[in-house]
Amino acid sequence: MRWLRQWWPAMAWAAAIFFFSTGAFGGESTSRFIIPFLRWLLPDAPPETLFQLHFLIRKAGHFVEYFFLSLLVLRGLRGGAGGWRLRWGLAALLISTGYAATDEFHQYFVPSRGAAAQDVLLDAAGAAVAQAVARLWLGKNENRK
Repeated sequence: MRWLRQWWPAMAWAAAIFFFSTGAFGGESTSRFIIPFLRWLLPDAPPETLFQLHFLIRKAGHFVEYFFLSLLVLRGLRGGAGGWRLRWGLAALLISTGYAATDEFHQYFVPSRGAAAQDVLLDAAGAAVAQAVARLWLGKNENRK
């Protein structure tokens, strides 16, 4: 059961990412609530600007999703141990990037979505930055002990 306690957050987040990959979170669907919010926030912005911001928000979502997935996978790999180890960081990066690739493959089969290699690179960047932050943070905390 200890294994499950360490891994359930990563598994739950991976399930959430899978749900975000459905048609319910495609660009057409998210524009229904993001564009009106942006229009309210920036009433004088031309429509092209609003659509560009919508695009950037969606791409930032990729980065953030995999930033957190990578941290949660690291949590599972650590198994309750302290600190940060290179093998844990690399494994978390590889697992997160592998999941990103399978997620894009899944999107290929969703009618209102599409697969993009650039999204996998963006996801991998989020996972890599997470590991850099974890290394800095956990290394800093390790030195205090």
